Amino acid sequence: MSKQFDVIVIGGGPGGYIAAIRAAQLGMSVACIDEWKNAKGGPAPGGTCTNVGCIPSKALLQSSEHFDHANHHFADHGIAVKGVSMDVAKMVARKDTVVKQNNDGILYLLKKNKVSFFHGRGSFIKAVDGGYELNVAGTAQETLMGKQIIVATGSNARALPGTPFDEELILSNDGALRIGAVPKKLGLIGSGVIGLEMGSVWRRLGSEVTILEGLPTFLGAVDEQIAKEAHKAFIKQGLKVELGVKVGEIKTGKKGVSVAWTNAKGEAQTLDVDKLIISIGRVPNTIGLNTESVGLQLDERGAIVVDEECRTNLAGVWAVGDVVRGPMLAHKAEEEGVAVAERIAGQHGHVNFNTIPWVIYTSPEIAWVGQTEQQLKAEGRAYKAGTFPFLANGRARALGDTTGMVKMLADATTDEILGVHIVGPMASELIAECVMAMEFRASSEDLARICHAHPSLSEATKEAALAVDKRTLNF
Repeated sequence: MSKQFDVIVIGGGPGGYIAAIRAAQLGMSVACIDEWKNAKGGPAPGGTCTNVGCIPSKALLQSSEHFDHANHHFADHGIAVKGVSMDVAKMVARKDTVVKQNNDGILYLLKKNKVSFFHGRGSFIKAVDGGYELNVAGTAQETLMGKQIIVATGSNARALPGTPFDEELILSNDGALRIGAVPKKLGLIGSGVIGLEMGSVWRRLGSEVTILEGLPTFLGAVDEQIAKEAHKAFIKQGLKVELGVKVGEIKTGKKGVSVAWTNAKGEAQTLDVDKLIISIGRVPNTIGLNTESVGLQLDERGAIVVDEECRTNLAGVWAVGDVVRGPMLAHKAEEEGVAVAERIAGQHGHVNFNTIPWVIYTSPEIAWVGQTEQQLKAEGRAYKAGTFPFLANGRARALGDTTGMVKMLADATTDEILGVHIVGPMASELIAECVMAMEFRASSEDLARICHAHPSLSEATKEAALAVDKRTLNF
């Protein structure tokens, strides 16, 4: 006889485990199925984010930033350091420890909230009276029955056609996080978030990093002014960025990887590197779900088709996160997971796509929320813009990091904030204030009149708001 639950969540990533916890908080009996394994074969919930994405990449970024500061910036503070070296194996081991701490933390949270955890691959068997039967293929086969199903199976790295990942020379985000020694030359195809972040890590540690980007512009989704500022900073650091390229044949051999490519002028080029990271986006993960057994609808990309409230074409089946439309961001998945759990409970879950923040954790960091200036121009909306450079911010000077700016866009008539774009120190933290302001439909005047601590980086946000009205106080 199958075990029965009010809600079964397939996937234990940010969307899945959060949905399971919220459903349990609302009084439902909940199961969460997840197949990620650690090195010992045990459960490792947290999905791509925790295991091979957000969390491990930030651990490596932090380690490499310390190394970079010791080599290039400590002297400015009067700190003399000699013979600085990097133990890559220890750096990677620390990253693995951070990942495990997060895995264990999620397992604890599931247990604390009385969520039944099943380690294995979850898939549909059939629709039954009052719900759906699911199979769990783990160390043992189990059958579960759920009245409501939430699919949160995430996404996989997109490979170049004809160039599969071997995770030794041709790397996805997974292999990029497991590089065991500093490559002398590192290539990146695509300026995706993970690629840029990993490129930053290994550039700091001594790699010669070259990025081949097919688009004619750098970071096309980012506000153009901010992208140009970031591009300038990356070039100054030593990253080589080639735009408008066409990638040809990729060959692997004993000495590494050889990439044939054509530059924006149409000239044939060759890039020889020790390792090659492919960072050209991700694809929804519906592998092994057995969607055809219940008639769950997928679109041409393989994503599960949902409405604005994450309902699928099947009664009682929902889907959230990377496996559905919208940005592939962990925090977007979390918000959808909470909203679906609340909708199942008869509440009114809320997700506002217009106020989901985006962050790239490079140095300088890049963060934004809302519309870009080019988007506002394209739709013909009248707007005002204000910018404030970190060069004029006292805390940034004290930190020794004055790269970048805060840029605010507001409606020309109502002054409602339409977008905020930041490139510079701690942009990932500064953007939260702007998200809150936009969620409450604040005007730039509202933000300009809020007292900000001095000295703080957040004063740059206040000054950018003042700049919308052309009345900055410190620039």
